[in-house]
Amino acid sequence: MAVTMTLKAGVVNMTFDRAIAPCAVNSFESLAQQKYFDNTDCHRLVMSDSLSILQCGDPTATGTGGPGYSFADELSGTEVYTRGMVAMANSGADTNGSQFFIVLADSTLQANYTVLGWISDSASMAVIDAIGAKGVDPSDSAGIKPAWGAHIDTITVS
Repeated sequence: MAVTMTLKAGVVNMTFDRAIAPCAVNSFESLAQQKYFDNTDCHRLVMSDSLSILQCGDPTATGTGGPGYSFADELSGTEVYTRGMVAMANSGADTNGSQFFIVLADSTLQANYTVLGWISDSASMAVIDAIGAKGVDPSDSAGIKPAWGAHIDTITVS
């Protein structure tokens, strides 16, 4: 499934694989069709040696919001979170909802996060890299809010 995310920083094309995560991809598609992600902010940017991600999908931009339902993990147990991968964020086993993350650099994570797919092209990855390069907002007391470019105008699927 083709996913287009239009951010303040630019357009990000992604390819999701329904074969590896049918429930997660179907849920994401439904939320996108309902415009659930539109006009929201990606709320978390982590740039460390072991974890480098941009997290989105919470309409409250607090890290605690979601669609009001959760669904089971779809894991093989061998997931590796490499640059350009897109995966579901969660707060523990079987707590998937709407939050997802994009991996900016190979990251060390347990195989606990359902993989949706990947960034489709280098131009799209450059948009994510530009957000990462700006770092976190210095006025954010939690030190995780992206400083620039991480506002989602729209997400569309086809």
